[in-house]
Amino acid sequence: MQKNKLSSEQRFIRNIIIGFFTSLFIVFVFAMISLLQTLITYPSIEELSSTLIHSCYDGDTCTTIQGEKIRLACIDSPELRGKKANPIQAKAAKNYLNSLVARSEVTIRRITQDRYGRTVGELFKGSINIQEQLVKKGYARIYERYASQCEWSKNYM
Repeated sequence: MQKNKLSSEQRFIRNIIIGFFTSLFIVFVFAMISLLQTLITYPSIEELSSTLIHSCYDGDTCTTIQGEKIRLACIDSPELRGKKANPIQAKAAKNYLNSLVARSEVTIRRITQDRYGRTVGELFKGSINIQEQLVKKGYARIYERYASQCEWSKNYM
């Protein structure tokens, strides 16, 4: 009895399909590893501290009622003053950020301090990431140099 042999074209197609699904599986495994690392290392909102924001100076810097200056991590908004100033967009970003967090309790994930002594951190209002909201609405952009500090920023690069 003679077995059905695959033609060279059929073998080629079979190998392409096997290669495709193997590659897909490998990508899936790496994605799951990355997700697991994020879930293990990224603190939940319950693990973070709360603070009350007094006001925001511009689109990426706020002050708490205790006087702590907070530089929002991973984003850059238009400047109010200086060589690269864009006052109209800067005021719009400032006003939007103030509408979100001024005189409000927020959760903060403190990351580090910058060279000016400000706390660099992520702000959350409930489950809303304030930095991500500013980027989504077009009031800020990802600060690529520091984007690795914020998991969510990978979605915008």
